[in-house]
Amino acid sequence: MRVFVTGHKGFIGTHLVDLLKQAGHHVTGCDLDLFKGCAWEPMVPPDRDLIKDVRDLTAADLKGFDCVMHLAAISNDPMGDLNQDLTLSVNLEGSVHLAQIAKQAGVPRYLFSGSCSVYGAGAKLDLEESDPLSPLTAYAKSKIDTETRVRPLADKDFTPVFLRNATAYGHSPMLRIDLVVNNLLACALAVGEIRIMSDGTPWRPLIHCRDIARAFVAMMNAPKSVVHNQSINVGGNTQNFQVKDVADQVRRLVPKAAIAYTGEVGADPRNYRVRFDMLNRLLPDFKLQYTLESGMEELHKKLVDHKFSAADFKGEQFVRLRTLKHRLDQLERPAPARV
Repeated sequence: MRVFVTGHKGFIGTHLVDLLKQAGHHVTGCDLDLFKGCAWEPMVPPDRDLIKDVRDLTAADLKGFDCVMHLAAISNDPMGDLNQDLTLSVNLEGSVHLAQIAKQAGVPRYLFSGSCSVYGAGAKLDLEESDPLSPLTAYAKSKIDTETRVRPLADKDFTPVFLRNATAYGHSPMLRIDLVVNNLLACALAVGEIRIMSDGTPWRPLIHCRDIARAFVAMMNAPKSVVHNQSINVGGNTQNFQVKDVADQVRRLVPKAAIAYTGEVGADPRNYRVRFDMLNRLLPDFKLQYTLESGMEELHKKLVDHKFSAADFKGEQFVRLRTLKHRLDQLERPAPARV
């Protein structure tokens, strides 16, 4: 197949390109390359590398593709709150625009990278796709608003699918440590402390970043009748954990690290345990390859092998918010006067 992947240089996207290439697909990657220079390890390149804002794409750019996989976004709650207007422009308007031109171009399938964060402060635990949504951030709102606006585009020739991904973690050539699991493990190794900014009780559904990429491939290959216009939680029922459970796993891997509850963010209103029965029912052959334990063991080994340091932990390379702030500052500065 010919596959168009946005955000292919990202934490999940680099795994997705690798999986698609291994399966023999022709891959065009589209990325603004906002985080150029942040790669940790070499990435498998797509067949074509397009450096372009998704908001500037046209139907002509998508002509002849069998599937669009849309991962590009301002990618988490803190980054979304940095500039809410930009978040809505990229995550919502950009995503709707991409779906519209994909349909115009005759692309039969559009896979959207959503998030379980749309459940926010869940009214109950063990949330399913049909339960009320309670998005608490610009990022989460952009995800559910995209579903709402793209869903009516579905017809016999155009199949959108909305993947509500659990919270990602794990090793990637494009490493991030601004995600809860990766952050706690990296902090323990780099500074000898497991810093929990809440009281450790909030629930999160967790999934390895490569398993998210595998889910995209599975959704692309699934029969249209199975996934057409569906919102599907992506993760595993056994992979819901409280933050304090993650800290215990970190302590197992870094026994000398002390657990510190800083409480600096107070009570975290985002508290959601999620069920993945629909995924299991629709795609019974799809199974997660990673558990939290095995994924953290892999990441721990990688961090040790790379000699991950306090300077790495405090720097910009692996924290998207720091890099984004720095690059936005550069864009806002006036150009130097010519002499």
